[in-house]
Amino acid sequence: MLITLEGGEGSGKSSIAVELAEKLDAAGRFVTCTYEPGGTQLGGRIWQIFQDQDPPPITPLAELLLFEAARSQNVDKVIRPALALGNVVICDRYTDSSIAYQGHGRGLTTSLVETLNHAATGGLQPDLTLLLDVPVEIGLERARRANKEAKTEDLIGEESLQFHLRVHGGFQEIARDNPQRVRVIDAARPLDDVVEQSWQVVREACGLP
Repeated sequence: MLITLEGGEGSGKSSIAVELAEKLDAAGRFVTCTYEPGGTQLGGRIWQIFQDQDPPPITPLAELLLFEAARSQNVDKVIRPALALGNVVICDRYTDSSIAYQGHGRGLTTSLVETLNHAATGGLQPDLTLLLDVPVEIGLERARRANKEAKTEDLIGEESLQFHLRVHGGFQEIARDNPQRVRVIDAARPLDDVVEQSWQVVREACGLP
């Protein structure tokens, strides 16, 4: 099973991924965790471009192609091999992020993003997506505080409020269009509540008691 975690900045995806992996492991499932774009060595190098304190100018299409390159490598080297072993794969960001960020956020057409998503993944779709939904202003404050503590830069995270509002709207549209796959989780609640709500969804999807 491929489970993806999606959401805007500061939605808590990384924390939830760790918690879900621990719970699945305790339930006897083999779990592989990965993330985009840094889930492979190549992806990590691509992500460094967006963390550079003086990043080069990047066009929307170039940005999308960089993320698709990282995605292709992650699918080929991490996700498909883990699925072939029967593992549950938890991926922090996947194709929906490109639709929300480079499509709705940057203004590229959805058809273009979907075409490149398909090329990068070979058509591999998530079985379940948790959309961790948090008000944009709250999420941005969380993300900027975390970046400050970690002393890291994030080119996309520092985009305008209007950009992140478009991204949020994109994720909401994805959820409306894919009700069987995408489950919306209220990520503005305390972490323990978010973990519990997420686990209930995953447990049911995995057929666990």
